[in-house]
Amino acid sequence: MRWAAASLVLFLVGLLAHVSHAPASRWGPLFAACYLAGGWEPALAGLKALRDKTLDVDLLMIVAAIGAAAIGQVIDGGLLIVIFATSGALEALATARTQDSVRGLLDLAPETATRIDADGESTVARADLAIGDVILVRPGERIGADGRVVTGASEVDQATITGEALPVDKSAGDDVFAGTVNGTGALRVRVGRAAGDSVVARIASLVEQAATTKARTQLFIEKVEQRYSVGVVAATLALFFLPLAFGRPLTETLLRAMTFMIVASPCAVVLATMPPLLAAIANAGRHGVLVKSAVVMERLGSTDLVAFDKTGTLTRGTPKVVRIVTLDSAPWTENEVLAFAAAAEHPSEHPLATAVVAAARERGLPIGDAQDFVALPGRGVRARVDGFVVEIGAATGDVRTTGYTTVVVMVDGHEAGLLAISDEIRAESIGAVERLSALTGRPPLLLTGDNQAAARRLADVVGIRDVRAGLLPADKVTQVRALQRDGRRVTVVGDGVNDAPALAAAHAGIAMGGAGADLTVETADAVVVRDDLHAIPAVVDLSRRAHRVVVANLVIAATVIVILVALDLAGRLPLPLGVAGHEGSTVIVGLNGLRLLRR
Repeated sequence: MRWAAASLVLFLVGLLAHVSHAPASRWGPLFAACYLAGGWEPALAGLKALRDKTLDVDLLMIVAAIGAAAIGQVIDGGLLIVIFATSGALEALATARTQDSVRGLLDLAPETATRIDADGESTVARADLAIGDVILVRPGERIGADGRVVTGASEVDQATITGEALPVDKSAGDDVFAGTVNGTGALRVRVGRAAGDSVVARIASLVEQAATTKARTQLFIEKVEQRYSVGVVAATLALFFLPLAFGRPLTETLLRAMTFMIVASPCAVVLATMPPLLAAIANAGRHGVLVKSAVVMERLGSTDLVAFDKTGTLTRGTPKVVRIVTLDSAPWTENEVLAFAAAAEHPSEHPLATAVVAAARERGLPIGDAQDFVALPGRGVRARVDGFVVEIGAATGDVRTTGYTTVVVMVDGHEAGLLAISDEIRAESIGAVERLSALTGRPPLLLTGDNQAAARRLADVVGIRDVRAGLLPADKVTQVRALQRDGRRVTVVGDGVNDAPALAAAHAGIAMGGAGADLTVETADAVVVRDDLHAIPAVVDLSRRAHRVVVANLVIAATVIVILVALDLAGRLPLPLGVAGHEGSTVIVGLNGLRLLRR
């Protein structure tokens, strides 16, 4: 990255000196240093490819830049060097940061665990746990291994694995995952998988595999670089050696071959592609979307299906009381039921308690003092409020099928009412789904680790028909790859660690940056910095407009190259006219691409 930055600085300083009419002795060394700083790495890569009997555009661009400098077009050659050096550095930086985030993911699981055996308790390394071992997980600790609860009851925050917004009650017989956070109760867990086979380890593996596969993707123009490079070099050599073999003068032959190399070099083609995409990236950045590369900007426009995560993406990831149900047999009003619940929950640190207290404050209700407060892990809380014994616990029966987390409020042993709690839906979700449906021609689908009822309820509100719920991270990847095998170009939008493998495997991955996990933000191809879902259809539309400009630029550049090459082969193209035509097309496509900065 530092070499690319140095090349850019040297280019700008040299350009400033040149346009201020400083003598060549001042700006010449600056451009020479620019060529050296930005060109040595692609030149080395090109030579290595040549050693492997391949010819890529890196070496051709270096030769073209040197050729441009040789005939006095120093600025154009320097611009090519800067573009290539910068794009290569950004790609290397993105790869390195993703690898660092993958390594950090493994830190979610604790390094040690408390193992219980015949000799009592002992602290052992997580990697030393064997299948069948029993570990003790105290309140507030991260669970050290995938396994099944043997004894105990608690609530476990497993958002990193399943994406569920609310902690899940766990008791004997329930499965738990390494890296998830235990709540208020103690659990004894029998280890079911070795550390290397845990879900969190498999997430890291899936991200690495998918990122490696996607790294092979290139810009359209780069896909033909091998044949184009070989063709230009072969034609240049032929134009030089064949006339010599038939007795043509050396100077005339060399001038024609040099003219051909200049007019056939991909300067205008590269600028036809990069400025529109870079302008689109800058435009997106001004409006809160970080697109990480030109490849990503190109890829976003070809999206024909969007898959959303639920929690933290279409919703805000925070629980909220959305409904209060009073019972005919109870003498309490909605506000009284909520006030009882808020007072009893006030001492608790549970996310549901926070939602209940917040709802009471929104209604301006007084929150009484809770005496004799007791937290019952996995079951709720109990306290004495204004002389009444108030108990808050999970509702049983069919109420969960509504898609809400429902708790029952008991007053002196009698049911007083029910509180329906749900993850708050983002206000812009409906509009974003409608706009993406119009852009892609297909309604988005929902991929979530949450339960089917909660997922279906949200989907009905935002207008999504295809719901795939209860998915672990590997399941999301399977769904994405199945869609891609069917010919779909899927863009996945998510925010949690559990979404990272699907984002990496997708045609394009977009992370919600406001509360997104580090791994997800690093893995994603683009980041919605302001967490505004309207930005997603906007950036897809921007990418499509950039693609149209690229196509127009390529037509202009290719047409000019064909005309100039034909004139040169016919022996009717003076070198100054060839340079003027070539540079004129370069300027035209460059200015055309910059139009995307306007909106």
